[in-house]
Amino acid sequence: DPDKTFHRGSTDYFVRDRLIDIGAFDSPTFTGLPVGQVEKVDKRTLVAVTDTPLANGDGLNVLIKREVVGFRANVVELLDSFEEDGQPRLRYRIEPNELPAALSRLRPLHPLNRNLDHNWQQALLKPSAERRVAVHWQLLVQADHLELQVSSEEGITASARLSGAVVAANNAEQAHEQLCDTLSKLGTTLYYSRGVQLQADLVPFIPGSQLKALRRDAIAALDAARLQAHPRGTRKPVSVPPPVYPHSHLTFLANVYNAKARAFYQRYGVQLIDAAYEAHEESGEVPVMITKHCLRFSFNLCPKQAKGVTGVKTRVAPMQLIHGDEVLTLKFDCKPCEMHIIGKMKGHILNQPLPGSAAHSKMVASISPEDLLKTIRNKPTGYSH
Repeated sequence: DPDKTFHRGSTDYFVRDRLIDIGAFDSPTFTGLPVGQVEKVDKRTLVAVTDTPLANGDGLNVLIKREVVGFRANVVELLDSFEEDGQPRLRYRIEPNELPAALSRLRPLHPLNRNLDHNWQQALLKPSAERRVAVHWQLLVQADHLELQVSSEEGITASARLSGAVVAANNAEQAHEQLCDTLSKLGTTLYYSRGVQLQADLVPFIPGSQLKALRRDAIAALDAARLQAHPRGTRKPVSVPPPVYPHSHLTFLANVYNAKARAFYQRYGVQLIDAAYEAHEESGEVPVMITKHCLRFSFNLCPKQAKGVTGVKTRVAPMQLIHGDEVLTLKFDCKPCEMHIIGKMKGHILNQPLPGSAAHSKMVASISPEDLLKTIRNKPTGYSH
């Protein structure tokens, strides 16, 4: 369940057109899922009514003026259960490891969220599925050797051989039982045994160490045979003539920085290719980011929504993002529903060597051991220059 896993919100990002706003203005942190309400807060505990069971170790939180106040539930005690509006409700007394002071300011029936479901996390730690391959054993007995064949459920067969004179076991029943038991023990391999078939008039005596070695060799041979039989896809042949790229001109937004990238696009018909932004050729104001997230939509100023509404301007004017001394212009392309953040490369970035160049690689600072020792007040004893 992705809603129970840490994330900072989610969106289908216009896969099925615009559904809801994709911004998360309440809090940038993960608050989890709503589970109920806080009824009251005491000195060390709080009482909450929930619509889902809680457990010791759950991570709970409340949102107070866009600030998430979280705590770990050390002890969760069920006080009673009842129905409200036809829905089951649970009342808990919750004792956190440490009760945050901000909880004392909560009003009754404040929403309560859970961003760590302890029981769900524990369930994830347990193995949920295991892929294993069934095999069938067949032991062929000849006068001068033993051949152990193993066949997988896909129909792939491999074998291993043990040379030497074959001796009949004194206790045939016990030897057969030991044979089946040893071959069925496949340990940490991905196989499990479905049965053992002995094709012989006698049950041979095989020392345990030799039988285990024979089993290992047969499994190793089966691994190699399955890998060899695994279907491998072939590379699609190059189209002749090559396809033509839909645009003959690429701006810096195509991020073409090196010669190989430029040759790739030229091979498919692109005639004019601007250098990537990292090439420092765009010194003026350009779109440094293009997003589907639109502040006009978030502020209910989208002209598509306001069309025909009296008193709402549908003419789109630029906005500004201001953070300290940084000012970015926002321009809106409403036809494809895009917001363009317009910015200018800073002077100290323009003066730096191009990324990937020899001069850029020399920008990494280095210092010799002698110069490093000069920065130490008390020089280590025994050091001589």
